[in-house]
Amino acid sequence: MGKVLCFIYPNMAEFEVMFAFHRLLTVGNKEIITIGSDLNPLVSQSGFIYTAAATIEEAFDYPDIEALLIPGGPITEQPPQLTQLIQQLDKERKLLAAICNGPQFLGRAGILDRHSFTTSCSPAAIASLGVSDPFPRDQFLQQRVVRDGHVITATGRAFVDFSFAVFDWLNLFDSKEELQALYEDIRGPIA
Repeated sequence: MGKVLCFIYPNMAEFEVMFAFHRLLTVGNKEIITIGSDLNPLVSQSGFIYTAAATIEEAFDYPDIEALLIPGGPITEQPPQLTQLIQQLDKERKLLAAICNGPQFLGRAGILDRHSFTTSCSPAAIASLGVSDPFPRDQFLQQRVVRDGHVITATGRAFVDFSFAVFDWLNLFDSKEELQALYEDIRGPIA
């Protein structure tokens, strides 16, 4: 059984990855492992309390990691161990998928220097925070979802499309037609 890691951190927007994880578990039979800087409880943007199943350091020892998904959240400091894990998974060509402001972690790890990406975080938002921009803006594309090799990024509002890009990369469904049928069922007609 392949493992899919999810980096969790305070004020994360967990709704952006929940549909993806639901299908990865129920359809893909993937083992979902939340990882964090430590094992202390944290509060998400929705007010839910989460505790990581493992620390980032422990994740280095897991066999069969297929992907790392990172939800959006505030622009925040990056644990050095997360940078190392991202770089290791990048070398192994594992899926690195981040949504909304989540690509900040890929940017600080140097991954976005070589991959096109998108994010919900504008240069103006970064400037208002008075912090260094973690995004190499010359690689930025104004799109809902960007898939560049083993790196998938999305804006926060594109969480359904992000999930389907993850499903497609991980070959979660037997055929493109099955994937498309579910997409159309979920999206439904526009009223």
